[in-house]
Amino acid sequence: MAKKTSKVKIYSALEVANICGVVNQTAINWIRNGYLKAFSTPGGQYRVYKDDLIEFLTTRGIRLPEDLLEDQGAEADWNSVIVIDDDKVLNNSIFEFLKKNLPDYNMLQAYDGFTAGTMLVEKKPGYVILDIDLPGVNGKELLNRLKNDVTFGFPYVIVVTGLDDANLEEELSALDADKFCRKPVDLKDLLTYIQETNK
Repeated sequence: MAKKTSKVKIYSALEVANICGVVNQTAINWIRNGYLKAFSTPGGQYRVYKDDLIEFLTTRGIRLPEDLLEDQGAEADWNSVIVIDDDKVLNNSIFEFLKKNLPDYNMLQAYDGFTAGTMLVEKKPGYVILDIDLPGVNGKELLNRLKNDVTFGFPYVIVVTGLDDANLEEELSALDADKFCRKPVDLKDLLTYIQETNK
């Protein structure tokens, strides 16, 4: 699949501050403290790539301002799947099984919310296999954002959980989860779901 080429967008620290609704010094502090990736011009001014600003905001759970959404509304990549689960054994099992049975798909995996956030924005996978109980991440909040924020391309979200809560499936369904799977996960069921919804 050919990548769409576009001009790389770069922002000054002042533009970053304006986009984020903070004063210029706050944006400079983010850069100096290593929170926000940036580079310096020959004149000593900070410059930030659009992708780095998006990553900075996304990994902190901050909704992207309208200024950054212009190029972010692209449709999801329906031949791409990401597995998000901190259980590395299960994550790898799902990843390898789907990779073997969906050879034409771009397979991605993340073991934590930070990596997942970056990949979800940059790659826009059409299928998100999401462990709802990730450490340090509110899985329900992430599900809600995936289903309501144009940034992510509105993917199919398959929730997997080991939590024993009788009301959980109904609650996640209300948040627009497309499929609900309890652990241990039926890998063939996952495969069938992806194949049948991507015709």
